[in-house]
Amino acid sequence: MRSSFLLLMGAALVLACSPDPTTPPDETPQEPIQESCQLTEGATAPDALKRLSCATDFSALASQPIDTSIPGARSVKVVLDRYDNDTLHFQNSQKYAIHYAFVSKNLSGAGRPVVGSLADFNQTEYYSPDRRFVLGSVTYYEGAKVWALEISPYDTASAEMLTQLYGAVRDATFFGASLVFHPTSEAVHQEARNLPSTIQVMSTDELFAAIDYQPLNLASSVGKLRFLTATELTTTYLSFRDIIVLDRIPNDISTILGIISEEFQTPLSHVNVLSQNRKTPNMGLRGAMSNATLRALEGKWVRLTVGAFDWSIQEVSAAEADAYWEAHKPSPVVLPAVDLSVKDLRDVEKLVDESKGTLRETIKAAVPAFGGKAVHYGVMANTPGIPMRKAFAIPAYYYVQFMQENGFYERLDTLLADPEFQSKPEVRDAQLDAFRKAMKAAPVNAEFQAMLKAKLEKDYPGLTMRFRTSTNSEDLEGFPCAGCYESHTGDPRTDWNDVLKAIRKTWATVWLFRTFEERTYSSIDHKSVVMALLVHHNFPDEEANGVALTANPFDPTGNQPGFYVNVQVGGDAEVVHPPAGVTSDQFIYEFHQTGLPITYLSRSNLMPSGQKVLTAAQVYELGQALDLIHNRFSAAYGPKAGNTGWYAMDVEFKFDGEPGETPKAIIKQARPHPGRGQ
Repeated sequence: MRSSFLLLMGAALVLACSPDPTTPPDETPQEPIQESCQLTEGATAPDALKRLSCATDFSALASQPIDTSIPGARSVKVVLDRYDNDTLHFQNSQKYAIHYAFVSKNLSGAGRPVVGSLADFNQTEYYSPDRRFVLGSVTYYEGAKVWALEISPYDTASAEMLTQLYGAVRDATFFGASLVFHPTSEAVHQEARNLPSTIQVMSTDELFAAIDYQPLNLASSVGKLRFLTATELTTTYLSFRDIIVLDRIPNDISTILGIISEEFQTPLSHVNVLSQNRKTPNMGLRGAMSNATLRALEGKWVRLTVGAFDWSIQEVSAAEADAYWEAHKPSPVVLPAVDLSVKDLRDVEKLVDESKGTLRETIKAAVPAFGGKAVHYGVMANTPGIPMRKAFAIPAYYYVQFMQENGFYERLDTLLADPEFQSKPEVRDAQLDAFRKAMKAAPVNAEFQAMLKAKLEKDYPGLTMRFRTSTNSEDLEGFPCAGCYESHTGDPRTDWNDVLKAIRKTWATVWLFRTFEERTYSSIDHKSVVMALLVHHNFPDEEANGVALTANPFDPTGNQPGFYVNVQVGGDAEVVHPPAGVTSDQFIYEFHQTGLPITYLSRSNLMPSGQKVLTAAQVYELGQALDLIHNRFSAAYGPKAGNTGWYAMDVEFKFDGEPGETPKAIIKQARPHPGRGQ
């Protein structure tokens, strides 16, 4: 089922022709444009139009906006030339992606003032009170059915300029009576408070709440369509070839070929990161469980396509589904072989020896002994300015030692050779559960215990410790396996067995059912998986926790860089898979723009009304750390390594402090992100 852009714009035109209950600023309401279209259907679009008289005119000039955080949008850039008697230009935004490209080509010289360099233009036309141009965009949000006038998040245009631009656009468009002003950042929102009351202001989170479709991972796949509630999912086994419709996203989900959820997700949820790694479609759709088109296809083989603006689904034959699976099943992933030569408990600053090659080469060299998480942590520990906890790594040698001394590899061989274990998910689940229970009860090597106890007493006296998973099958480029393994805390102050319990529980998560299925989907040799441990003091009472991307996932063009941040107040509500009904602060932080604009996509409903999880100072502190991380790992995964595609690091962080102190940012981990994030 595809939504029709022009059809919905036609519906919006009907709205525009309805009586407007408000009065435009300082003048009598203008009648909606009733003239003929400026362009005929299919005609070549000019560089600009002075008016938009119908949906055809708008469509001919419109392009996908730079910021795609609210899906289903089309945008036309507008230029108000104050030098030329306030002439308004609706620029061809397919031909000219940015204002400067149009203005320098069409409004420079020939009797007009010459438009200078891009740097000069940006500094003057977005920040100067004496600017020649007032720049903006008109965007149609299909899901919300809203026509919005917008300016750049960093633009310092005054309320007077905005009022002038709004009036000009309203009077020159067929949708003028329906036009709202949409502030694209907190700073613009503050200035919008000074607009006349006759201009309706609609915030980003209001627009986001009005949409019914959320594309998370843009992809297409073929599978069998099934409907399940998150509750039912806990007792239901899924096939690799299923496409699932859910009421909400659960904490865990088996490997499948596509997800449609009624409840919207965060782009950084574990489920979405896994979807990106698998290259399978993932989308939110309000009312999905009762959607007539989806229900008509329940239990059938279908092709689901998630696009940036719309989605489609259609039935296919069983033969087509089988052919698709054979052509698209994932290529086998081969994990880095374990390095059993390393036996010391090593401080993280000494995990990576960058004198022996490029950053990428030295990361790869260290992973076989210490795993991806600890190695990336070690790189950050050697980067001045990144706030982190002191930490050390327990190498993978001791996991292998534990497995060998307790006969677990032989027991695993028996399981893997059992036909029922291989063919029946319920048998796998039960047998893996028994396997983990046996691991949690098995003895830990006495020499290793003595060495660990001495390390904790010497370097971490009186502290509870977090034992974090760091395997050769997570946090890796091409196979991040986000959320596959689970970390645990041990307190050596009162009971040494509590430490051993935390270590064994963490090691045992190698054999979680969902993790086993994820590896099977990628044809990974299960016995090749080893787990090192990253160890540091835990965060017993953090004030905030969050995840971030060091690039803007809603910016495919690179013209509006920023950081994507998802943060929640400290407590039991996790950020990446919160309880049902709990929302967090989500925002785009344009750290490199003048004024550091912030655009909120949603707010935490665990905070008092009007309050944010982080202060402006804390957001800036976080931005500094994210910038350092982005630049540091570019030599391994980004432009400095010669990669030309979209690049970001996926970062977890906390804000923590002693009672009475202002909580400070602490970076927990960073890993290469597998996709663009949408």
